Amino acid sequence: MMICICLLWGILHVHAAVIDSGEQFNVLFISVDDLRPELNCYGREHIVSPHIDRLAAEGFLFKQAYCNVPVCGASRASILTGLRPTPRRFLAHNSYINEDAADVVTLPALLKEHGYHTESLGKVLHHWKEDSLNSWSEAPWHPSLSKTGSKGRLRLDFQLPENANRRMAFENAEVPDTAYIDGKIAARAVERLSCFSKQGIPFFLAVGFVKPHLPFNAPSSYWELYDAERVELPDFIEIPEAAPAQANHNSNELRTYDNIPGEGSLNEELSRELIRGYYACVSYVDAQIGKLLEALKDSGLEDNTIVVLWGDHGYSLKEHSLWNKHSTFEVALRVPLILKVPGVSGGAEIGALTELLDLYPTVCDLLGIAQPDHLQGDSFVPILHNPRAMGKEVIYGRWKEADFVKTQRYLYTEWFDDDESMARMLYDHHNDPHETVNIAELPENRERVAQFSKQLREMRKL
Repeated sequence: MMICICLLWGILHVHAAVIDSGEQFNVLFISVDDLRPELNCYGREHIVSPHIDRLAAEGFLFKQAYCNVPVCGASRASILTGLRPTPRRFLAHNSYINEDAADVVTLPALLKEHGYHTESLGKVLHHWKEDSLNSWSEAPWHPSLSKTGSKGRLRLDFQLPENANRRMAFENAEVPDTAYIDGKIAARAVERLSCFSKQGIPFFLAVGFVKPHLPFNAPSSYWELYDAERVELPDFIEIPEAAPAQANHNSNELRTYDNIPGEGSLNEELSRELIRGYYACVSYVDAQIGKLLEALKDSGLEDNTIVVLWGDHGYSLKEHSLWNKHSTFEVALRVPLILKVPGVSGGAEIGALTELLDLYPTVCDLLGIAQPDHLQGDSFVPILHNPRAMGKEVIYGRWKEADFVKTQRYLYTEWFDDDESMARMLYDHHNDPHETVNIAELPENRERVAQFSKQLREMRKL
């Protein structure tokens, strides 16, 4: 009973910061494609990310946040609907809310019903041109709507002349920020924030940045932040001992680029340049986010706007010999998540397990809007007032035929063919943080594996 009272008090207290202000709070909802917690504020001191770091210092940084599916389209559809991926919905990058959850009220659609002006800039949903268009007060905006190349295709990704007819995995060009897509998205977002400050209407502005998604293209000024000779490879770049074949993949997303071999391990020089390119893109997108945060302050909106920053899934940079996402290793599942609530003291690191599925109910609670009955996540508002709270015991997710369960200590994956188990994988993150040995088949773990397997089978029925 005492725990329930404390949690209720925490919810009411945070609500009071919003409701007692006498005005509706706005929401700036920032997504970053392929961004893992490769940020200075997450202890990655080699990364230059001052703007995100400052946001974390003023808000709440979630250290154990995870996506529910490690691919962009499905992850974003899950987040905006508040529904888990299952064997029947949100399966891959080309997931559509219109097809998998057509009758569900999305988060922006709910806020629109409650008087909010809702807008989508950049890549918020994967199929931004056509999916869930009724969620927005006006048609989603993307740089491709305003500029195309000579053949009618978007030519914003590559700036060097020699790349005009090639698909390169990275580019280092002496160009301004606005030469690339994310610079244009930031400029548009700054314009919209200025307009909102004059209109005086509550808004939900979703801004989807593309980098550090491939290709790793960023202006030279961001590449120069990282010395090529000092870029380090991951501590563990081998396939884990006893890992099932299903856990491995050919990093096909990277293989589509002309300067990447179609198969086999990438040599050390190329690997370091790719990692350097990823870092440059992280710093580039950090600078664009900084422009939004500065615009909030300059427009007078900072004191009544909730800021949510999240990555849609994790990313592999040669860990376990893999690149990209598309796996159930920790590095492909763990994401950055930062929340700033006006009037609520921040600067805290939260260690509780959190799912991206929890964002929808959390935003509802912060705005004092009743949660729809269909939501499958849990609001983490109570944790904001008690950052040391344990939170959830487990979180769940899946990738294609694989379902996973994550606890504070363990990450367990099981591959299914219908309901028949094909393979399994278990890692003890206390004793093996780099996931070097699969311990699922060890006799001492038989009972634990059976319990995890039972939990996953129950989740598959939802």
